[in-house]
Amino acid sequence: MIEIITGDITTLEVDAIVNAANSTLLGGGGVDGAIHTAAGPVLQVYCRTLKGCRTGEAKLSPGFELSARRIIHAVGPVWKDGTHYEAALLKACYKNSFDLALQYDVASIAFPAISTGAYGYPKQQATVIAVSAMLAYEDRFERIVACCFSEGDAALYKSTLQALRGA
Repeated sequence: MIEIITGDITTLEVDAIVNAANSTLLGGGGVDGAIHTAAGPVLQVYCRTLKGCRTGEAKLSPGFELSARRIIHAVGPVWKDGTHYEAALLKACYKNSFDLALQYDVASIAFPAISTGAYGYPKQQATVIAVSAMLAYEDRFERIVACCFSEGDAALYKSTLQALRGA
């Protein structure tokens, strides 16, 4: 089941949340900073042991002080102009996050809109990639949540989901 909500990903009752991380995995702005703050300082200590993460890849940590028991840190691409493998790298973020979740018996997972904030990925294009990945993995999870920052973003996710389902 795919759910689209507007809210704070750090408060969701799911097995894992995905962090739109930077390559250091040590926290930053936006959702990354919010997750690090909510999970507590031990998250940064733990993430230092992961030794960073390449764009398109994902790494796992405990959820620490979050309701979610795990955090999957995915590093999305910085948008340049669409000719620097941005789409392939963003698709890899979602695929690698889902695959990592499956390895650790995650039944419910929540995603933010990876790369659409400070990294500047055009929202429409990023949403098609995100929702397509969610549909590809839908039958392997009890619950997939797209946690949107705004009602406008949620509306875009909902219309994209409807269009991709052919409804």
